[in-house]
Amino acid sequence: MNWSSHEFIWLDWTILAVGLLGVVAAVWYAIWKDKKAQQGEDSSAYLFGKGEPWYVIGMAIFAANIGSEHLVGLAGTGAKDGVGMAHWEMQGWMILILGWLFVPFYQLLINKMGKIITMPDFLKFRYTQRTGSWLSIITLVAYVLTKVSVTAFTGGIFFEYLLGLNFWVGAIGLIAVTAVFTVFGGMKGVMTLSSIQTPILIIGSFLVLFLGLATLGGGSIVEGWTTMMDTARAMHDGYGINHMFHTDPGDPMYAEYPGYVVFLGACIIGFWYWCTDQHIVQRVLGQVPGEDNKDVMARARRGTIAAGFFKILPCFMFLIPGMIAAALAQRGINGFVMEDTDAAFALMVKNILPAGIKGIVTIGFVCALVASLAAFFNSCATLFTEDFYKPMKQGKSEAHYVFVGRTATVVVVLLGLLWMPVMMSLGSLYSYLQGIQSLLAPAMVAVFTLGIFSKKITPKAGEWGLIGGFVVGMIRLVTNVITDTGKAAMDGAFWDATSWFWQTNWLVFECWLLVFIILLMVAVSFFTPAPSKAQIDAITFTSDFKKSIRESWGVWDIVGTLVVIGLCSCFYAYFW
Repeated sequence: MNWSSHEFIWLDWTILAVGLLGVVAAVWYAIWKDKKAQQGEDSSAYLFGKGEPWYVIGMAIFAANIGSEHLVGLAGTGAKDGVGMAHWEMQGWMILILGWLFVPFYQLLINKMGKIITMPDFLKFRYTQRTGSWLSIITLVAYVLTKVSVTAFTGGIFFEYLLGLNFWVGAIGLIAVTAVFTVFGGMKGVMTLSSIQTPILIIGSFLVLFLGLATLGGGSIVEGWTTMMDTARAMHDGYGINHMFHTDPGDPMYAEYPGYVVFLGACIIGFWYWCTDQHIVQRVLGQVPGEDNKDVMARARRGTIAAGFFKILPCFMFLIPGMIAAALAQRGINGFVMEDTDAAFALMVKNILPAGIKGIVTIGFVCALVASLAAFFNSCATLFTEDFYKPMKQGKSEAHYVFVGRTATVVVVLLGLLWMPVMMSLGSLYSYLQGIQSLLAPAMVAVFTLGIFSKKITPKAGEWGLIGGFVVGMIRLVTNVITDTGKAAMDGAFWDATSWFWQTNWLVFECWLLVFIILLMVAVSFFTPAPSKAQIDAITFTSDFKKSIRESWGVWDIVGTLVVIGLCSCFYAYFW
């Protein structure tokens, strides 16, 4: 047997098949055991999950974030542009804001409403019914047009490079398997799969990292790192891809990621994604079903701290292996050839890992793809069931609501499939994805932040801010499509007069859009009725609630938080 084969051999296929069957059995058993304990189906448990320990919450948050865009996009970005894109991944510190700041506010509203909430629920309570409905619409549209479609698309690419499958077979197969899994597994299935795949994914990716460095360094990991950094410094006309900030206008990356604005832009997107997006927040909202505020907040917070540690890893799991792949290809070591940077991670798995280990590691990758896509499907089902269907059809059985959530999942699957060919015709996938996020995030950040921290922002101001920001963002998206994100030469008086709108760098535009929405909300608040007492109470901590918050954390929570912040700071300091 050729243990150093650069292809999948029978041993890898056997391990992959047996391993996946074992994962299915483990997930099925967890779901069966959970339903038996519940003595029937419960829509809240199906959509949110209940009572998971903090380390499972942390792994679920991490797994919900890790998808095929990391296996393909992040590694490919590392091979092409190095650590310049690490801002979007080095955000373990941002997840801490969810646990320390936002969870208590969400818990406060849950106590007042008497049920687990969705993000639209929060806006409906703090602002107006229309504000929450618009958030549901915006979120569902964003999931269909970006998250589901992008995950399936990049999943197809990954399976094509790694396993040799036809692109459409891999993409549609991933969606079909995930849809079945989500329909029957619900949040319990997602949580269980997350706890299985996270350790496999982490261990497998670090094997790729260390074995790749050893191969690059002729057996020495330290020498391999030195060689990788030397190669990175020489790329991009000598400006290098070994640093996170590109401040020289002559740098090829400056036009797209100018100076320190990249950090602000990444923070806006990160704040929206980690603190207010249903897809992520749902992992902690399900952990607040009981009456003991101290216990549920402690588990939710510790889950976010654990996720903060996990979130530091993707740069080492995917981005740096992409940089290693670029160095291997440039130096032609062991016949390593990479014609497409999107193939970086798949080629590393095939060329670096020994036979047998390839199969084991691929189990984790397949589970990661399914868990990430299932999390999107489940969030869509939750938003539709909780924010649209239940208010219209009250008094139905729990089994009926579960069926509706499953039906919504199937609809999302079909819409995602229908959108994929359109998305593929819109140019660069990475630019498309980041462009969408940069146009959606400012409105979310402004509405949630001002809604929590200001008692003077009026209900109508929140409505105007969310809708106005979304409309401006979509107009910018239309101009992006027409002008190839500002690169095309557009002649005419209209295009000349509006060049500031469609030619402004996307990160700069994102920052100014946030400022515009905040000013709009402040201005509207001067001319519209003040929030009611109930709306103010929804963001006002009582003395008892403050006490429960203080009692929910201890010294190890503070230590863990400081360590996460310190590790993120060290990464920035090294790759500045």
